[in-house]
Amino acid sequence: MPPTQEQAAAGQAVYTPRMLRLYDLLVLAVSNRFIWKCPTVRLLQLYNDNVSNNHLDVGVGTGYYLDHCRFPSDRPRIALLDINPNCLQATAARIARYSPTCHEANIFEPLELNEAKFDSIGLNYVLHCLPGTMPEKLVAVKHLAELLLVPGGVLFGSTLLHGGVPRGWPARRLMDFYNRKQIFSNAEDDLAMLEQGLAETFDSCTIEVAGCAALFHGYRGVPGD
Repeated sequence: MPPTQEQAAAGQAVYTPRMLRLYDLLVLAVSNRFIWKCPTVRLLQLYNDNVSNNHLDVGVGTGYYLDHCRFPSDRPRIALLDINPNCLQATAARIARYSPTCHEANIFEPLELNEAKFDSIGLNYVLHCLPGTMPEKLVAVKHLAELLLVPGGVLFGSTLLHGGVPRGWPARRLMDFYNRKQIFSNAEDDLAMLEQGLAETFDSCTIEVAGCAALFHGYRGVPGD
């Protein structure tokens, strides 16, 4: 049974307007580098390597990566999808120069965006906030790829893992705290399950471990088709 709306929203409830004003400092400047051991510049490079002019971002946070990444042109088509309206509002305002469209939705439920499909989909720091097991989370990823990605398109992102990656003492303590507070739901997530699930969803995929994070990108069909 897929997670309920309430369960899906629990991991996003912390992102109030006040928290979003602190997010870039607390997470991008401090936690990524010193606790998760995956510097923000590495995640930004993931965007630069994969983002297209026809892009959907899922779980948008504060919009930092969309604001700073290098799109192939100055006029990309960008759509934002998030269950949290605060994140949508903050990101849409931050990248207003691109006139993004916004969709408030739960990715565990049927998605009807009434938009053309996308050449790239970003899913950054989303999976570890989703409820359920890794296979259940990857069903949502599969649906995103099948419903919203063009043939040959790329879905890329990152997630913080509990197993199969190096976790120092600060990372273990903070991750356990976030799981108790239901900000994270990744106590059973490990690298092997992620690798298996992505291999079953995509025709080709690559995973790179950076600290506690797994950075991935996968293609359905042949890139450029």
